[in-house]
Amino acid sequence: MTTLTCSGYGTAATVTKLAQNKISSFPRSPLFNLNGNKSKIVFPKLKLTPSVSRSPSDLSPGDPLSPSPSPSPESLKYRLQSNETLYGLFLLSFSPTLAEISGLAGYDFVVVDMEHGPGGISDALACLHALAATGTPAVLRLPESCPTWAKKALDLGPQGVMFPMIDSPEAAKEAVSYCRFPPSGVRGSAHTVVRASGYGIDEGYLSNYEEELLIMCQVESEEGVKRAEDIAAVDGVDCVQMGPLDLSASMGYLWDPGHRKVREMMRVAEKGVLGGGKAYLAGFAMPHDGPLEMKSRGYHMVSGAVDVGLFRSAAVEDVARFKMNLTDDADDDDDDDDDDAWRGRIKDADDKYWSE
Repeated sequence: MTTLTCSGYGTAATVTKLAQNKISSFPRSPLFNLNGNKSKIVFPKLKLTPSVSRSPSDLSPGDPLSPSPSPSPESLKYRLQSNETLYGLFLLSFSPTLAEISGLAGYDFVVVDMEHGPGGISDALACLHALAATGTPAVLRLPESCPTWAKKALDLGPQGVMFPMIDSPEAAKEAVSYCRFPPSGVRGSAHTVVRASGYGIDEGYLSNYEEELLIMCQVESEEGVKRAEDIAAVDGVDCVQMGPLDLSASMGYLWDPGHRKVREMMRVAEKGVLGGGKAYLAGFAMPHDGPLEMKSRGYHMVSGAVDVGLFRSAAVEDVARFKMNLTDDADDDDDDDDDDAWRGRIKDADDKYWSE
């Protein structure tokens, strides 16, 4: 056991080197620096565990992951490479409670949407904590494709990051560069202290982060559709996410994403992505295009719902059911049988209140 002094980020520290090359560091303070003399700190009966490498995006409790150049078995990339079709949810509310419920419900992934949701980085972090508690991978959708947003999002440690409005292979290459440290990219480095590396505890982070991170580029314009095959072929792009709403808007069919011409353009993009040979196809389920239909066309990641949409539908249905029952009850006020049936419906609705 040895003791030395080092400094980092402007703060001196006393560092005690323990067995198995594990290092514990402590900020310099009167407690550890008595009368100006450095003190050796010894912990009795200190139990050490071997250092393990975890996915940069899954800091949830679980079995240790051994450092490896290939994705861990729990990662989204590994499951995609295993030819699984993954079903997910978009989280716009930035509610940690709804994030946790989504994870417990069994979604394969949850996209925390910073593009259309009201929250930013600090709000997203609370949702990532909630999802990690359920062992559910998180993907962060950025407000825009730029190095600053990418850097801040990646430092939180999601399993995936989604770049909006990618219209060309050049834009896709830039997006990938935002996710790579120099010399492979332009990502700023604070890997010794951010959540993605377990705040510096994960010694295998720099070796594994490229293999673990899922990079998703959204194609959601006519120009993007024309270049879809080239975008999908860009090295480092793992998924191409189709955006039917923005695509329909760009074509002049904002109120009709199911229009025949929009669907035809979607098929062109899908064939381009699948023909690129590298990236997986991802997208949103729509009323006219369900998850099973998408799976049959080659989609490997399908987002079937939005959290606020689910709550909105449930709330509207609940109020409508109550008002309809009130109307029915007023019409049959003198009918005892109908009155009993009404009470039964109210009881059933009350029972479902806590479960739906």
